[in-house]
Amino acid sequence: MEEHKILLETILELLAERNLPQIREKLYELNPIDVAQILGEVPEEKLLILYRILPKENAAEVFAEMDPDEQETLIKGFNDREIREVIEEMYVDDAVDMLEEMPAVVVNKVLRQAAPETRQVINELLKYPEDSAGSIMTTEYMSLKSNMTVDEAFDRIRKTGGDKEDIYTCYVIDTSRRLQGIVTVKELLLNSKSSVIEDIMTTNVISTHTLDDQEEVAKTLARYDLTAIPVVDKENRLVGIVTVDDAIDVIQEENTEDIEMMAAITPTDKPYIDTGFFETYKKRIPWLLLLMISATFTGAIITKYENALGAYVVLTAYIPMLMDTGGNAGSQASVSIIRGLSLDEIQFSDIFRIQGKEFLVALLCGVTLGTANFIKLLVIDKISVIIAAVVCLTLLFTIVVAKFVGCSLPILAKRIGFDPAVMASPFITTIVDAISLIIYFQLASHILNI
Repeated sequence: MEEHKILLETILELLAERNLPQIREKLYELNPIDVAQILGEVPEEKLLILYRILPKENAAEVFAEMDPDEQETLIKGFNDREIREVIEEMYVDDAVDMLEEMPAVVVNKVLRQAAPETRQVINELLKYPEDSAGSIMTTEYMSLKSNMTVDEAFDRIRKTGGDKEDIYTCYVIDTSRRLQGIVTVKELLLNSKSSVIEDIMTTNVISTHTLDDQEEVAKTLARYDLTAIPVVDKENRLVGIVTVDDAIDVIQEENTEDIEMMAAITPTDKPYIDTGFFETYKKRIPWLLLLMISATFTGAIITKYENALGAYVVLTAYIPMLMDTGGNAGSQASVSIIRGLSLDEIQFSDIFRIQGKEFLVALLCGVTLGTANFIKLLVIDKISVIIAAVVCLTLLFTIVVAKFVGCSLPILAKRIGFDPAVMASPFITTIVDAISLIIYFQLASHILNI
């Protein structure tokens, strides 16, 4: 991190001295991702100057790694030739990802400069639903014919492979572009030049469809340890591939979205630092309002039992502990279940098995916490045995209910089509708070006769 800061300061100093050759030399030595990070930290008025210093052979790759706001700034400053160079050098899926984040006027400016065939492919990919396999796939893959020999296959790879995003896995298609099989470069190297592709290709191909959810595609890549997966249409015609780097981006996006949902924040694609305060406010306030309204139920419950509280004021002191412990217990269960659902380790059919397991866990946790709390109440707080019994019994029942709710709600949410992450901490805590108060005051009323 310190090296990055020093390099950035050095580049800015060289820029002030207009020592462009030395800047170019320093940037040329870096990975495109590191160059993109540096360009993202320079003043906006210097961005275009530094980008134009970059060697042509890696400028497009650097551009693809930059944030959408920086890409938009550059495009607005580009002349027509520079736009053409960038769009033609970028992989099509990266170009589509970029254009999805751009205002319509910028998209039109870019597409006007793209070659007709490139423009056609980009427009086709932009038509796929958001978050589908079609929206993240690339059409730049290596295709072979089944009647080719290994020697002919290598000739084709040499001639066309420079423009492909992945050449390690080759896809065997027929004249109608139907997927017949796959063959890897390793398999080609290990067979004789005269071997026919049809005899060495794998026909049991794992593929996905254009409209499949991108998260499911990423899971499939991870499950089968693939570097790329073919994307086919309804007639099994090969239309593109999804590579592992795209899958990693999807997994990162989905994890970020789940974390935000679990924290009761409306998900956003923008980095936190680039999100304005008012936009952040709009993402958070609906959830806070909803949770505030739902939390009024706990106030209503306390009001209903104010006579009990009046008779035994000491009961009031333990309400926060009971509510917090219940909320924490519910959150533990819900987070474990949400993770299992996201990894496809848990299905709806497992719900009763999960509830049984969480019930046993809750009993053990409840007895342990109840015992420790009972001793603390008698020794430190010095309250009566009967009050301590009420508090500890409530604690036991609260933990059992909390873990039952925490493990069940995410599964039920997914079953009816909701994101399980919505049922994480905030909602579960609110529900458990209300239930714990009802249990507390009902036990107090019966045991203490109030």
